[in-house]
Amino acid sequence: MDVRFPKIAEQLLLIERELRVQGLWDEVAPSAEALASTQPFAVDTLDFEQWLQWIFLPRMKVILEQDLPLPNASGIQEMADMVFSTRLMQGRDLQLRMLLKEFDQLITATR
Repeated sequence: MDVRFPKIAEQLLLIERELRVQGLWDEVAPSAEALASTQPFAVDTLDFEQWLQWIFLPRMKVILEQDLPLPNASGIQEMADMVFSTRLMQGRDLQLRMLLKEFDQLITATR
């Protein structure tokens, strides 16, 4: 098992918690077609927060549970910066952005 797994698992829980706290957690899944997008971050079919909830978090859970190799890089925080720069979140997104940045740092940390 990759030594980063426990810290990454904790970080994923913090990301989920923040989505819930901010009211960005959906109770109903998007359509199968929306989830099947082949675009990065499913930008053509999902909001960024939906992508985090319905694609990113479940995929990372599978990686951790099945002891699969972690990605070599992550650009999630950069995407969050782009998304949130166009919204009037009034600073509410800062905690989520920080958590995503910490996730990126964990992914690129020395194994």
